[in-house]
Amino acid sequence: MPAVASFGSVNVDRVATVDAATVADLTATYEWFPAAGETVRAPVGGPPAALGRHVDRTLLGGKGANQAVAAARAGADAALFGCVGADRTERVRDALTGRGVACKTLSVVDAPTGCAHIFVTPDAENRIVVSAGANGRVDPAYAHAHLDRLRAADALLLQNEVPVAAAEALLLALDGDGRRPTVLLDPAPTEGVADLLVHSSIDVLVPNERERAALADEGALDAFDGTVVTTRGPAPVEVDAPDGPFTVAPPPADPVDTTGAGDVFAGYLATELAEGAPLRSAVELAAAAAARSTEREGVQRATPDRTGLGVGSGR
Repeated sequence: MPAVASFGSVNVDRVATVDAATVADLTATYEWFPAAGETVRAPVGGPPAALGRHVDRTLLGGKGANQAVAAARAGADAALFGCVGADRTERVRDALTGRGVACKTLSVVDAPTGCAHIFVTPDAENRIVVSAGANGRVDPAYAHAHLDRLRAADALLLQNEVPVAAAEALLLALDGDGRRPTVLLDPAPTEGVADLLVHSSIDVLVPNERERAALADEGALDAFDGTVVTTRGPAPVEVDAPDGPFTVAPPPADPVDTTGAGDVFAGYLATELAEGAPLRSAVELAAAAAARSTEREGVQRATPDRTGLGVGSGR
């Protein structure tokens, strides 16, 4: 069983099902409101209270937690590294432990648990506004305190919902010679990601199509010489690897909620690569799991296990 560590966020997901008119109104009202498929940080002071009136359900999420759950469902010995507020400590730990994720390394801090407002439209697209909360307490000192355990993992999942400085400190420690895990970076939100891509310890970048375009526009990809795996919804995944590009078409799906499909993809991909699967077969399995996850609402509870995906692991 491969060991997969996720160094990242834990959020309370406040989900709102909205129509096109509501999205248009929110976009006109708030210049920072995300586009379809985009994750943005909330403005200073947090999201306006008015966003709360659209919320119709609350779930456990956060890209770090979601990807840890996906790795566990894929068959990994999965562990989550991050911070949670005292307001939700036991509920978070109980939920994640029940989904196969080791949570002993979660730190409890004097801040509210992170929050994400997720807006889902009838076409199953999503727009996400994240507020750091306790996630903002993940700092370089925390990264260094857990360095030995993180270095010992077979694969390490990073996202950008915790402070860039913490990820930078971790990557700097992993750069160069010596034993380290295969490192995958999900560049969402994209703000500050350019500072991370200069590190040689990042092996795989896993953006969606919009995130890749944003990084390309700012020249951030120029410094990166690893593998880029771009998810594109129902369109074929584009893989730009050092030994040549290829595409992988996901299986057909009847989506109701695409929230977190990229997290499911990343967790599965990390697990397969940690196990030593070839890149193509790892992408095939990850794409199948992500597609299946869109057919149910939510993220963690919608993440499938390997049974019935209909794709071999290539191990």
